[in-house]
Amino acid sequence: QVQLEESGGGLVQAGGSLRLSCAASGRSFSSYSMGWFRQVPGKEREFVAAINWSGVYTYYADSVKGQFTISRDNAKNTAYLQMNTLKPEDTAVYICAAALSGLRDYPNPNQYIYWGQGTQVTVSS
Repeated sequence: QVQLEESGGGLVQAGGSLRLSCAASGRSFSSYSMGWFRQVPGKEREFVAAINWSGVYTYYADSVKGQFTISRDNAKNTAYLQMNTLKPEDTAVYICAAALSGLRDYPNPNQYIYWGQGTQVTVSS
């Protein structure tokens, strides 16, 4: 089993930055692709970004390309989401997830096996 725990969320003004972290338990972090999703109450969970097991390949939703950067440090069992130039519409609960390293359909939440509880990001005008 893999347990994921997000941190780094908070309240930030528009134009500011946050760096989210997703710490994974266990010793097989590098075996998983990692994804970030976000969710607003009453709406479907939205894909944000994903990264393959080695960090060589990254994928982003069109809405965050050039704004967010996903990365990982396998030695620290941690994935990150650097969020720059934040906008009020980025307000959501951000959730990290893990999938088998062979995953190809990165935006599909059904492909992910493990999920964190999420961390709230609120961007004020």
